Amino acid sequence: MKITKIEPLHVGQFMYARVETDEGITGVGEAGIWGHIRTAGTAIERFAEYLVGKSPFPIEHHWNVMHRFSYFQGLAINSAISAIDIALWDIKGQALGVPIHELIGGAARTKARIYGHIYEDTIEKVLEECQRKMEAGFNAFGHINPFLDEGDDQVWFKTHIRKMRDAIGNVHRMREVVGDRVDLLVELHRRLTVPEAITFTNGIEDALPMFVEDPMRPDGPDAMARIAEKIRVPIATGERFCTIHEFETILARNACEFARVDVCTCGGITGMKKVAAMAEARHVQVVPHNPLSPIGLAACLQVAAAIPNFAIQEYATGFEAGTFTSTMKHLGHDVVDAVPEPKDGFVEIPRGPGLGMSLLPDAQKIRPPLVKPIAMRPHLDGFVIDQ
Repeated sequence: MKITKIEPLHVGQFMYARVETDEGITGVGEAGIWGHIRTAGTAIERFAEYLVGKSPFPIEHHWNVMHRFSYFQGLAINSAISAIDIALWDIKGQALGVPIHELIGGAARTKARIYGHIYEDTIEKVLEECQRKMEAGFNAFGHINPFLDEGDDQVWFKTHIRKMRDAIGNVHRMREVVGDRVDLLVELHRRLTVPEAITFTNGIEDALPMFVEDPMRPDGPDAMARIAEKIRVPIATGERFCTIHEFETILARNACEFARVDVCTCGGITGMKKVAAMAEARHVQVVPHNPLSPIGLAACLQVAAAIPNFAIQEYATGFEAGTFTSTMKHLGHDVVDAVPEPKDGFVEIPRGPGLGMSLLPDAQKIRPPLVKPIAMRPHLDGFVIDQ
């Protein structure tokens, strides 16, 4: 079998790599760098120069060539590698008639626990969405931001004490509504300084969140370790890492207890299983990151099925057109032939060959290409804030 064509496919806010072979098997994978989506498409075209005419089967070999041939890496390049890697595993599974998880160790589990997204700009709306999603059977909520998902056009300023007390109070109100029925995975969106992260997290300890995610920007592993030393709530981080070495840096500093590896940015199936093994050796659990389409979800679930240290899977119920909106359906559900449906807080692992899911032929007509504008929320002092 030989690869005959590789092309980027820009569908809505998603970027895919579609890989065709001379035996009629087509694989698809997703690139995770949604903020600079066209750059991933360009990198996919570049790697096609190397891969066309070669067998799709020596995936580890191809993975190393793409990562190492020019010395340069980064989110755009590694997102393209991730998309191609997922597509190659998809082809291999289809060719052999088995799901990808059978090729990487077999099923350790048949279901994956999931958490739904909640995006709202007021605490009242957050609490209403909590109730709706509990009624729909979810038993964990993530992307639930106690600092709220207000618009990028809203100028920001609060005193320290009000910023802390408002957010801490919001977490306690969430816990009052959901009781013990739901785990809270508190998303902080890199919004805090080190002292703010310590103060806030110690203030919500009694609400027993499963973790706090990205209390600060994840580009300072030593600073993240300082936070971890001073709080008693576990930290989850890693969604913006694009190499296994970044995960080793954070793991070596005991700076997280949940590795948020993104299969669509950190090397695809090949990269994610490497990170999972590193985390397993340190007794760290894996919470795969996926604010993307069901193709990204399917790739996550294939790895989640085969690793012992999987904890819970992000199930994107929102972020349509790059905006913070809560929904009940998985993001991008209309561009694939099947989506694992939640039941009692879990989804079944896809068992069809390869990913167990296909992109619809007219996906690009259903969702024309979309690029998120570059913008950041202004601070009252004229600078910007992360949100």
